[in-house]
Amino acid sequence: MAGGPAGPVPPAGKRKSVMGTRPWVAGLFLLPALVLLGALVVYPIGYSVWRSLYDAGGSSFVGLENYGDIFSDDATFTAVKNTAIWVAVAPALVTGLGLIFAVLTERVRWSTAFKLVIFMPMAISMLAAGIIFRLVYEADPDQGVANAVVVGVHDTFAESSVFPKARPSTEGDLKASGGGAFTTEGTVSAGSPALLPLVGIAPNKLPGDPGDAKPAAAAGDEVTGTVWLDFKLGGGGEKGAVDPGEKAMEGIKVEAVKDGEVVASAKSGSDGVFTLPAEADGAQLRLPASNFSAPYNGVDWLGPSLVTPAVIGAYAWMWAGFAMVLIAAGLAGVDRNLLEAARVDGANEWQVFRRITVPMLAPVLIVVLITLMINVMKIFDLIFIIAPQPTQDEANVLALQLYNASFGGGGDLGLGSAIGIVLLLLVLPVMIVNIRRLRRERQR
Repeated sequence: MAGGPAGPVPPAGKRKSVMGTRPWVAGLFLLPALVLLGALVVYPIGYSVWRSLYDAGGSSFVGLENYGDIFSDDATFTAVKNTAIWVAVAPALVTGLGLIFAVLTERVRWSTAFKLVIFMPMAISMLAAGIIFRLVYEADPDQGVANAVVVGVHDTFAESSVFPKARPSTEGDLKASGGGAFTTEGTVSAGSPALLPLVGIAPNKLPGDPGDAKPAAAAGDEVTGTVWLDFKLGGGGEKGAVDPGEKAMEGIKVEAVKDGEVVASAKSGSDGVFTLPAEADGAQLRLPASNFSAPYNGVDWLGPSLVTPAVIGAYAWMWAGFAMVLIAAGLAGVDRNLLEAARVDGANEWQVFRRITVPMLAPVLIVVLITLMINVMKIFDLIFIIAPQPTQDEANVLALQLYNASFGGGGDLGLGSAIGIVLLLLVLPVMIVNIRRLRRERQR
């Protein structure tokens, strides 16, 4: 029978593997990695499973009771709900932002600099980012950037109050008329200047540089009057009268009201004097609530209703650059001929983006989405730092509840271990999907 000479067959006891290495040699090299894997992964998981079946002190076997407490305890159940919100919202939001940035930077001249700016937050630790956004969301507009912007926009389109703490003097004719407004009990007439004294503010606390108040002079058939601060430092003077040295209250809106309807209005000048037309003769004078309402101080970003969206916003600021870089790398591999062919066939930019760019980027988008889903299940630092103590329960997630239950004053290691196992079970399906996807990619 023709054929070349066959090579020597190794003895059965000295057979080598396909790679030409004896199995015991391969096992010897893998042993350190297996020991570390067992010590750092397998043993902690096994111990956590065992510990989750015991009570807080670890002395009594309670079975699955700790797992039941996860859904019966209000704080832990809130953490479960918030974790679901994070998984549903944050990865999709960050992936969407990354896709938008990646596509837009292709059309920007300074795309490298733009990408650097967007990616830069990734170089900041979660701790530093949490401190930054704790300051950004500060309630005081003089300190918090977010509320400074909101208040600035609001005050541009809405009239702000002039003297929020002012109130009528007991010596005057003004009385509360509901809704924060004050109205005179009597009517005014032309030729008899009205006096509208106010108190409640120290003269040195008046906004701006107020001038001295002056008594209004009669002006024919017009109605005149003075609005002023009926108080001066050091005391003295007559209550209800404009005394020398008492400060004018500039910018106070005065309305003339007849039968419940406003017939005229005016604002006090730098000397506190206002002038109303002849229609105001015989009307009551009203100082509307807009003069005294508390100033708009912005949004309670870290309040119970907005604390979770606020922290998700901080997370998106950090991780949008990560998504952008990965998606931009995938976008660089898209066949430009397909895009140009679609444009030649009459497709607009939106149709090209939706029907060609996004489907071609689907594998990359799935990688980014799955990576972020695994990441947000472990979110802890941002919530712990940004959410203030009064609203931290409303922003609670499973990772934070694990810490609180085990080490943050709860001292219940059984419940903490159960939460850890639940987190592992939640991550496993996502990891399995990712591993299967990677295997399919390799087989192509």
